[in-house]
Amino acid sequence: MKNTIKIGLLGFGAMGKVHSYCVDNLKFYYDGLPFDAKIHGVCTTSEQKSLSVCEKFGFDVATSDEDRLIFDPDIDVIDICTPNIYHYETIKKALAAGKHIYCEKPLCVTSEQALEVARLAQDSGLICNIVFNNRFIAPMLRAKQLIDEGKIGRVLSFSAEYLHNSCTDVERPAGWKQNSDICGGGVLFDLGSHALDLIYFLCGEFESVSGTSQIAYSTRAGADGAAWQTNADEAFYVIARLASGAVGTVTVSKLINGANDDLTLCVYGEKGSLKFSLMQPNFLYYYDATQKPSVLGGSTGYTAIECVGRYPSPSGTFPAPKAPSSWIRGHVGSMYEFLSSVHSGIPHAPTFTDAAHIQAVMEAAYLSDKEHRQINL
Repeated sequence: MKNTIKIGLLGFGAMGKVHSYCVDNLKFYYDGLPFDAKIHGVCTTSEQKSLSVCEKFGFDVATSDEDRLIFDPDIDVIDICTPNIYHYETIKKALAAGKHIYCEKPLCVTSEQALEVARLAQDSGLICNIVFNNRFIAPMLRAKQLIDEGKIGRVLSFSAEYLHNSCTDVERPAGWKQNSDICGGGVLFDLGSHALDLIYFLCGEFESVSGTSQIAYSTRAGADGAAWQTNADEAFYVIARLASGAVGTVTVSKLINGANDDLTLCVYGEKGSLKFSLMQPNFLYYYDATQKPSVLGGSTGYTAIECVGRYPSPSGTFPAPKAPSSWIRGHVGSMYEFLSSVHSGIPHAPTFTDAAHIQAVMEAAYLSDKEHRQINL
């Protein structure tokens, strides 16, 4: 009989639903799963909401007190989908209770907190992963493979953009991710953490950053609809140098009319280049600079690599390998990697140590913005 990994889910907003979907559907995406997994209980801001969620989704335990799940001996994993400012204390309690942890990004709201919990996690021997789900979409896995194989040679430069339109309407009530009192930061924490992690994942550690923030609308509708003073960055612009010597830019903004979930990434090397757009998640574009132009162009130009649903074993045939991929597939892959690590006891990235590095990069970028100078990590 398979071991069942029981999960206590903290928070059931958009990401709580996504995580629940992933747990429930792993068996469709992966063949021969050596474990079962289920959401055993959920904690939300009210007992009534938790009871409603449990009734709708078939969870066993409903509570508004996270300690009930954290200290439940039947629960193996604590899945954190709460606002950023609560992560630090929750993580420490969950580690003390001997729970494996799956935490939404960013890990904490300060680099000091992130480093502390990363050390605690490492010392505990527990499996503790951060949700950098974009690592697990097929084009990013293929990009990592090409870079590691030396196909584009030494990386010289890069650019990443993550653009939304969610701050363009000043009459729309601000959500908690726009309030630094709850989020701990602004768009740099929300979108920037993903963009920075992809550069880190593909190209290596950051060495220094220069950052500039932007608040375009100082007054907008608050959570209650009344006029509210914006206190979190709505856009952020970073120039970064990596330990490898590569230099590039990261732009994140929620001020872009016409944007949806527009994450784009370019990596430029001595022997070639890579391009990717999340709005076209089925293809990675690869330029081979070793191919020289000839009459009528020869074989030069970007090649569209059709990644689609071609994931490595034990990924199964659902959806079919030729079927188009989607945003949710990265979250499914992320959850699979984490729960497989819990089952095997072998840690896999992205760990809390990886998350702490990204936290340090973001904190350095905020300090650079404040002091108008380059900050070395």
